[in-house]
Amino acid sequence: MVTTASRTSRPTATRRRRAGVWGWAIVLAAALLLTLTFAVTVGSAGIGMVDVWRTVAAHLHLGTSPLSPIRDGIVWDLRLTRVLTAAAVGGALAMSGAVMQAITRNQLADPYLLGLSSGASLGAVAVLMLGVGLLLPVAAFLGALLALVTTLLLARSLGPISPSRTILAGMTVSALASAIASMLIFWNVTGDSYREILNWLLGSLAGSDWTTTWTVWLALLVVGVPLAASGRLLDAFVFGDTAAASLGINVSGARWLLLGSTALLTGVAVSVSGSIGFVGLVLPNAVRLVVGFRHRVLLPVSAVVGAIFMVWVDTGARTLFEPRELPVGIITVLVGAPLFAIVLWRNRSRS
Repeated sequence: MVTTASRTSRPTATRRRRAGVWGWAIVLAAALLLTLTFAVTVGSAGIGMVDVWRTVAAHLHLGTSPLSPIRDGIVWDLRLTRVLTAAAVGGALAMSGAVMQAITRNQLADPYLLGLSSGASLGAVAVLMLGVGLLLPVAAFLGALLALVTTLLLARSLGPISPSRTILAGMTVSALASAIASMLIFWNVTGDSYREILNWLLGSLAGSDWTTTWTVWLALLVVGVPLAASGRLLDAFVFGDTAAASLGINVSGARWLLLGSTALLTGVAVSVSGSIGFVGLVLPNAVRLVVGFRHRVLLPVSAVVGAIFMVWVDTGARTLFEPRELPVGIITVLVGAPLFAIVLWRNRSRS
């Protein structure tokens, strides 16, 4: 028998939950804005946070820049583009990882599960060996797209698309693409080309400019926003294909659409940053410990946390050992591996 108290407690609990979600949203948005601003100030040329905002406003024709032309260029053309690109890449990888973990029902899945990273690496190595580095983002994206198509066709040839078949097909394509890329490097690369290729394979945002910034942010807007709105659909996938079908979901069509969208978003991110590991694997699992398993909340929070994390990591990569710069992929592994161990330890009882 439902009492009056129980009826009134449900709306109250709902309001509290919504208030908590909005509270998290405000805190994360403020943290992201503060992180972006602070990261632009970090470097050998000391620039204040107020000057950063005044410079941005000047380029938006809302005032005059307080900085000299050289410092203005440092803020607008060098640091701001890199910081914004890092934020978009981190958000894209973290959200893609959360989607992949839901589709495959495997919390060890990451955005590179379908062989995207290896395919992008193969495309990048090919154009760097040919000496046409300007085409690197395009070649990396086409390599990731080719890997995706090959993975899905292989999985489909084994029968209906399922999480296990998709994972196995992705592992096969990834291993093959990595072997081909390694063979090309071994036989053809000489001299300083090794450093350029290794820098890309380990992940780097050093080449960011306004073109890369707009490219990855456009992908995040066009592909990432609809993915973030697919939380209810992903919640259904968590309970299996049968449960999803009983809710009226076209399981096969929805899976193809989600896989394709995730791969597209990941491919764009990889094409501008190289292969950056652990972001799409660790952060969704860490966020899940705090906000729970509801993807309507998990996806956007993972994206914002991924953006904040990547900005801080990239800032460390370019400043900790000045004038030398570390590939950002090294820092993400050094930070991500211990963090993932903590996540595993927190989940030990559940496992």
